[in-house]
Amino acid sequence: MTKYTIKPGIAVIIVDEEQKILLQLRSDVKKWGIPSGNVDPGESITQAAIREMKEEANIFIRIKKLIGIYSEPDSQLFHYPNGKTVHFVTSCFLAEIVEGKVKANSKESIDMKFFPITELPENLLKMHPQWLEDALAKEKTTFIR
Repeated sequence: MTKYTIKPGIAVIIVDEEQKILLQLRSDVKKWGIPSGNVDPGESITQAAIREMKEEANIFIRIKKLIGIYSEPDSQLFHYPNGKTVHFVTSCFLAEIVEGKVKANSKESIDMKFFPITELPENLLKMHPQWLEDALAKEKTTFIR
C-alpha cells in the first residue's frame, strides 16, 4: 500500500555572477534539481532554507526574495523509489551565498554544480523548470502555482 503524506517544503535558487544556476544531483532519485528539503517542526520556512543549504551544500545563504508557493498536484506529487508518495507545498526562494564553498555535503547529494541556464541537464526533476522560469522572470509579485 502506498503511503501519502503532505509536507511543507523549501527550495533555494542561487544564480551566480556568471548567471549559472546551482543544482543538486539527488541521491534518492538520481536526478538533478534545485536544492530543496523539508521544514522541520519548530522552524520557519526561511530557517529551513538556510539549514538545508548549510547541510546539503556547505554554504551559508541570505534569502533575497520569495519566488513562489507551489502546490499543484501535477508537479508537487513526488513518488519516491521506496513507494512513498509525498505532496509537497513548496516555498521557493531566491538567495545568495554569503559564506562557504559549494560542495555536496550530505548523503542526500551526489553532486552540487552550477549550470548555465541554457545548458541544464536533461535528467532534471519535473517541477524545477517552472521554478527556474519564475525565478528568472524578474517579476515583483510572488507566483502561486
